[in-house]
Amino acid sequence: MARAKKQAPHENHERWLVSYADFITLLFAFFVVMFASSQTDKAKAKQVSDSVREALEHGGVPSAVKEILGGTVDEKGKGNAQMKGPGGAQKSQAETKPPTPPPSPQVAELLPSLQFLSKELSAEIKSGKIEMRLEPRGLVVSLREAAFFPSGGDAVDPGSLSSIQKVAGVLGTLPNPVRLEGHTDSVPIHTARFHNNWELSAARSIAMLAVLSDKFQIPAGRFSVAGYADTAPVASNDDAEGRARNRRVDIVILNRLMAVPDGGPERRDGKKG
Repeated sequence: MARAKKQAPHENHERWLVSYADFITLLFAFFVVMFASSQTDKAKAKQVSDSVREALEHGGVPSAVKEILGGTVDEKGKGNAQMKGPGGAQKSQAETKPPTPPPSPQVAELLPSLQFLSKELSAEIKSGKIEMRLEPRGLVVSLREAAFFPSGGDAVDPGSLSSIQKVAGVLGTLPNPVRLEGHTDSVPIHTARFHNNWELSAARSIAMLAVLSDKFQIPAGRFSVAGYADTAPVASNDDAEGRARNRRVDIVILNRLMAVPDGGPERRDGKKG
C-alpha cells in the first residue's frame, strides 16, 4: 500500500492582526498617558492612569473613555462629558452658562465716572432730583427742572449748586467733551421771555453752561449747547409724572472713543433729536 502523502499545514494569514491590535492598544495607552502627564490636577491624572490600566487589563477601551470624559459612553464610543455645578449636581456642558462678555469700550470708558457719581449723588438720585444712565454716546446726568430751575424760567436755583458742584468735580478730572441739552415737556409755552419751548430749552442749556464755566471754572471750550424742546422725551407726556421727567437739562459726558457727527439724543422713534 502506498504511503499517504503528508499534508502541509495551513498557513494563517491573519496572524498580523494580533500584533496590530497590540500596537493600537499600546499607542492608545501612550497618548492617554501623555494627556495625563500634561494635567496640573494630580488627582485627575491619577484617575486617568487608573482608567487606562483597567482598560488594558480588561480590554475595555470604552470604559477608559468614560472615565476620561467623566460621562456616559454610547455604543459608538462617544462620550457625554459632565460638569459638576454648585452642590455637586451634575450639569452637562451644553447647560453651562457662557462667560459674561466684557463691557464695550464705549461703556467701559466712563463706567468709573458713573460709579463715582452714583455714590456722590446718591441722595439726589434717591429723591428723584437727578437721574443717570450710560448710553453708547456717553454718560448722561439728567437734572430735573423741579430741582434746578423755576417753572417756565431759565435761572439756576442757588440751592442746587452743591449738587452741580459734584458733577463739575468729575468734569474737571476728565478731558471728554460735554454736551448740555435742554428738554421740555409737550405743553406749549408763550411768555414775554420765551415764545416757545425751543427757546426755553436752549436758554436753560446756556444757563447751565454759565454756571459750570464761570462758577466752577470748567473751560467753556469743552462744552456745546443744544435745545430739543419736547422732541426727545424720556417718558410719556400723557401724565404729570412723565412730563416732570421730560423737563430736564442733560449733562452728557461724551465718549472719546465714539465719533458721532450729531451726537444728539435719540427720540423714541429711533431718530436723532
